[in-house]
Amino acid sequence: MSDRLNGHIPAIDWTSVGAMINEQGFALLPGLLDEDQCQQLINTYDDESLFRKTIQMARYRFGEGEYKYYQAPLPPLIEQLRNGIYPELAKLANEWLVQIGQEGNYPATLQPFLELCHERGQLHPTPLILQYVAGGYNCLHQDLYGEVFFPFQVVIALNRRDADYTGGEFLLVEQRPRAQSRGHAITIDQGSGLIFPTSYRPVQGSRGYYKTTMRHGVSTITSGQRYSLGIIFHDGA
Repeated sequence: MSDRLNGHIPAIDWTSVGAMINEQGFALLPGLLDEDQCQQLINTYDDESLFRKTIQMARYRFGEGEYKYYQAPLPPLIEQLRNGIYPELAKLANEWLVQIGQEGNYPATLQPFLELCHERGQLHPTPLILQYVAGGYNCLHQDLYGEVFFPFQVVIALNRRDADYTGGEFLLVEQRPRAQSRGHAITIDQGSGLIFPTSYRPVQGSRGYYKTTMRHGVSTITSGQRYSLGIIFHDGA
């Protein structure tokens, strides 16, 4: 377990983070991991004993690249990130449910939420590590693995933009009802995290809140090799 991370996550100004997510649909968490922690996670990539499944993206027409789902038990650093960030985002998740006229019923901590996933047959952990080389990309998609899902997820850049790779911006596209879609191309520095919606976000209109559909992907890597870590809070079927 990382003492640095134990201190860093509670020290984040989560009120400002929530306001930013509400305003623009995403928020950056600068300096979430240090360089050594990023390298530690990159080093897990070739240890097949840590993973339950490897996906070649081209095979499924998801893009060009590869990602691997960690198996339980998760590496301690990933477990710490997942358990540490979830409670803060659960508060905002419940606010979103109320805004769209539903009951805010996400549990305050991760384990009871995972138990809800397991009751619905979603038994497999979903945190993953992604690897792209030049020419790689990820098509726009949503990470929904069953009936139960958490409305936020986090991606963390593990190596250095413009040094280890170029290109590879994170893409977030918002499909607005009866309007053209809006896109963001977001750069993420090594060790920084990006919080973004898994499926939708509520937006206030003249007649109350309405949902906009959110999809994410990665633009083409133009040189080098790009690694990132995906923290998804719901387990999958």
